[in-house]
Amino acid sequence: MGYRLWVIGLMYIVVVVVLAATTIIEKYTGSTFVQFHIYGAWWFTLLWALLAALAIAWIVRRRMRNVTLILLHSSFIVILAGALITHLTARQGSIHLRNGKVIGTYQMNSDDGRKDSHALPFAIRLDSFHVAYHAGTMAVADYESRFTVTNSHDTIHGTTSMNRIFSYNGVRLYQNAFDDDMQGSTLTVNSDPYGIPVTYTGYVLLFIALIYMLFDPKGRYRQLLHHPSLKRGLLTIAILFTAAIFTPTLHAQPALQKDMAERFGKIYINYNDRICPTETYALDFTKKLYGKGHYKGFTSEQVLTGFLFWGSEWNNEKIIKVKGGALRDRMNLPSLCSVNDFFKNGMGYILGPLVQEYYGGNHDKMHQQVMQVDDKLRLIMELQQGMTLKIFPSTMKGTTVWYCPTDKLPQLSTQQRTFISAATAHLYNDVHHADMSQINGVIDDIRRFQYRNGRYSIPSRIRTKAEHIYNKVSFATILFMVNLTMGFLSLGWFIYKMTGRKQKRSDRTIERCLLTVLTISMLALTTCLSLRWIISGNIPMANGYETTLLLAWLVMVFSLATYRKAHLTLTFGFLLSGFFLLVSHISYMDPQIGQIMPVLNSPLLSIHVSIIMAAYALLSFTFICALMAFSLRMTQRWNDTTAVALQVLSQLFLYPALTCLGLGIFIGAIWANVSWGQYWSWDPKETWALITFMVYGASVHATSIPQLRRPMIYHAYQLLAFLSLIMTYFGVNYFLGGMHSYA
Repeated sequence: MGYRLWVIGLMYIVVVVVLAATTIIEKYTGSTFVQFHIYGAWWFTLLWALLAALAIAWIVRRRMRNVTLILLHSSFIVILAGALITHLTARQGSIHLRNGKVIGTYQMNSDDGRKDSHALPFAIRLDSFHVAYHAGTMAVADYESRFTVTNSHDTIHGTTSMNRIFSYNGVRLYQNAFDDDMQGSTLTVNSDPYGIPVTYTGYVLLFIALIYMLFDPKGRYRQLLHHPSLKRGLLTIAILFTAAIFTPTLHAQPALQKDMAERFGKIYINYNDRICPTETYALDFTKKLYGKGHYKGFTSEQVLTGFLFWGSEWNNEKIIKVKGGALRDRMNLPSLCSVNDFFKNGMGYILGPLVQEYYGGNHDKMHQQVMQVDDKLRLIMELQQGMTLKIFPSTMKGTTVWYCPTDKLPQLSTQQRTFISAATAHLYNDVHHADMSQINGVIDDIRRFQYRNGRYSIPSRIRTKAEHIYNKVSFATILFMVNLTMGFLSLGWFIYKMTGRKQKRSDRTIERCLLTVLTISMLALTTCLSLRWIISGNIPMANGYETTLLLAWLVMVFSLATYRKAHLTLTFGFLLSGFFLLVSHISYMDPQIGQIMPVLNSPLLSIHVSIIMAAYALLSFTFICALMAFSLRMTQRWNDTTAVALQVLSQLFLYPALTCLGLGIFIGAIWANVSWGQYWSWDPKETWALITFMVYGASVHATSIPQLRRPMIYHAYQLLAFLSLIMTYFGVNYFLGGMHSYA
């Protein structure tokens, strides 16, 4: 029987299905099971080997002459060869060091679960272990081990820390863990002298091929850029804007005046392992209780100081939002409750028994709702007891510690202890006597104390100003409403234009208005991301909220960049960015800004996430093109010109998306290898990223799969392919989990 293309297709599908199924199996059986029985099994390696062999045979049979395509497909063969070499020859284990003790072996897990000792090509002695913290907090900045390595002819001193490898005689050492007494350190030992060079060679070939694919003068992408269909049939335009007026509810609870509460909010506090203005803590406090950054006519600073200084009155205020009907039905609670609603005469804390059931192992939905309410109540109690108000710094021997008024202060001077006690008492007394001048004086005294004793832990004025602006503007909320409104209106206008109405002079004006609004929206989101960057000191990619904002930003940038080629991208830009911003608003409600884990503080990680997010944004455009195609088909506004134009437009996004996705995946592999010694560990996130790459990669093989040349079949495939992207981003985060999950 002759060689047939369908054999490759079948094998390709089998590999994708096995990868997808394994991530689900891992959810229920654990990582150890799938690593041993699937990813580490002989048949899994055989699957990849057969796929590679079939691909080589096809390339030879077709006598492929395109250098870019040969380089691209060859790179995958080299990468798989490197992975096979690593699988067969690499050794990985761990070594536990104690100060001053010389070690010459490391521990390696055997197939039966035992730990076997293997000799190192050198002896190693730990000289010291050190944990570095961010100034004034207990947030870890880095872990660092210093040691001495000796062999028969050499003695050298080495250091390893997060994202910093020590390499010697073909053995690489990575910082892994440390002992509680800080006198010991555990290092990961990795020896892969053959697999890594081959794999990295494959990465380099892949990067060159993917990038050149977009610039090859004879390539498919260059042909698409000059396709005549882009100049016909794709127009979008329309603009209207609506505004809602909010009238605050009157309130009667005692509270500081707004200007006074705002001054209190400028006091620095050690919150969420970083030093920030108290206004940030107040904003998170109010959002946690009520779901919004304000309550009735009160600002978040007024809410915080209300609970702090007028606890008995505010404990009667129905500000605690109780989510979930199951809890409300069982306890007969309204959707908004006060603190006192949870404490009944003769019953005490009414949620107490349910909390104990949760800790006893009952984690059903109702008990999870109980714990959410319990967290809110505990937050209020801790504030009223002063436990969260770490506003008094002290620097001794170069280390700054922030204290709350109720802390024991044995190491502080008598003058400092006296000030903390007096300032707290005066503040409470002056607030209740409404002595505004005295309140101002105490607040100013506390801030002077902070600057005098906080030293380098105090944020710069620029960072403080950035945080103040960020706290006052709800960027995601405003922008998702603007972008979605503009998107749906412009989409309706586009469909109206497709009815064949003659071009009007006003169309150009409307088009310019759309362009202006999208540009302003993009600049506003740029400001939002820049402020988060300034505040945290890290590129805003540390969690799901930030990466979704980045996706929205990239969508708008791509829309503006491709606007002249196809005006329809303005509508796509509004809709896609609006939905991404809506996800940020609903799912995350603007999480706290904090320090990132040391292992995540790497430029490679930032590049990896940025490029991956760019790929997701571009692939989202192919989904919108497909939706548009089917919408027009159902409204009977479909013709050959529009069909081809939408397919070409979709492919214009598809090719750079695949380039970005390929670059992002394997730059992430390099970062993983640098950080913990494994460039691929089959985590669900990276597995699904690979699945997405493979699924979308098939759609550029129209020469081999002629059915994809037909517009509707192509668009149907893009709709289905988008499901893999949704699974990669949302499914892994909220269903499968894993190291890379943002949930």
